[in-house]
Amino acid sequence: MASVLGMLEEREAAARVRVEGLREEAARVAATLEAAEIELDRRVIAREELVEALAVHAAETTAAVTPVEEESAPSLAPVPGSPVPPWREGLPVTVLAPDYQRILGVLEERRETGLGPLRAKEITAKLGLEATPAKVEGVRSKARRLAERGWLLLEVSGAFSAGRRPVDVPGADSSE
Repeated sequence: MASVLGMLEEREAAARVRVEGLREEAARVAATLEAAEIELDRRVIAREELVEALAVHAAETTAAVTPVEEESAPSLAPVPGSPVPPWREGLPVTVLAPDYQRILGVLEERRETGLGPLRAKEITAKLGLEATPAKVEGVRSKARRLAERGWLLLEVSGAFSAGRRPVDVPGADSSE
């Protein structure tokens, strides 16, 4: 009887060592996954910022060589990767790229039903996107850009709500 009990204790000890080894391996994999997700988020944001900067630069370059008569009738159609213009009275939502229009739509619908602001993760879910860190950060980046340019309101809590406010545009003169 003692030898059977001893064999069971040996097997239990071996199983315990294996479980501890697997727990350590799982912790290493979780840490590696978290680092990879953070890197992915940074790269998504960097790419979006680069696309925006290039679009602004291209718009400035185009504006510098465009004849004055063409400036009087700008196209209001959005272009993928186009910058978000500062909101001003009379500017239609259709000047925004479709992703930005969808974010505004979610928050406008929320306001119309009398509900409060939404966080980026909630907006992501309402858009039908998987709430992965990369998707949430992409939506947060777009919503912040809309808020910075007066299309949305950024609450103190970090949530976003529908609303418009004029934004000062550097270099814009009221006499022009």
